[in-house]
Amino acid sequence: METIKVRYHFIMARDKQEVFNLHIDGNTLELIGLPSENLPDWTQLDFHQCENCPLNANVHPNCPLSISLVDMVSRFENVLSYEKVTIEVFTNERQISQKTTAQNGLSAMMGLLIATSGCPHTAYFKPMARFHLPLASEEETLYRAASMYLLAQYFRKKEGKRADFELNGLNHIYNNMQLVNTGTAERLKAASETDSSTNAIIRLDLYAKIIPYFVQTSLEDIQYLFAPYLSGHDHLSLNENAAQAQC
Repeated sequence: METIKVRYHFIMARDKQEVFNLHIDGNTLELIGLPSENLPDWTQLDFHQCENCPLNANVHPNCPLSISLVDMVSRFENVLSYEKVTIEVFTNERQISQKTTAQNGLSAMMGLLIATSGCPHTAYFKPMARFHLPLASEEETLYRAASMYLLAQYFRKKEGKRADFELNGLNHIYNNMQLVNTGTAERLKAASETDSSTNAIIRLDLYAKIIPYFVQTSLEDIQYLFAPYLSGHDHLSLNENAAQAQC
């Protein structure tokens, strides 16, 4: 498949600008062109290694997630989290522009970098990375995460594997992400003199904390959207009965 290209353009005060041209392998959905030499010490795997990290430092001397953040951290080292920025995001499908804070803009890009970094715990978010929606709201994120997970269960069932339609596994994925975010925040505190990158990961961690809660309490709030699927005499059940009659 073709390389997926995403461009993040940050416009800050005093005409300062930063542009990130991200290239993602269309097959593996992992970032292309990450640095492999002269990596900073804070990327070493055993530096604030995540509590649940499955990797071995003898095989992976550097944390893949941290490597994906090196360029971003170095370029925003002197930017404060609350500084106003205009962020423009270009994908093959659309262009999105928003005036926000540095931490919100970095959090949006960081979500994409982390999902495509090669970290085993973040690999589950590759479908969301493929259909990247920057600056999504809490409700949009909940909808996308639940939809992604349920579609994965459909594919698991087709392959004869156990499907989880109670979303228990989604909670497990996000619980693991909380541990990953904690370790990453500690790395970023050592990496940057300002708080923009650290607060960006903290903002992502808020989603990791609230998604399991929303799965349990808030999915019912959007159930009304699916009323046609839940009606007593919908076309889906009629088609199913017709198919059974033909057998």
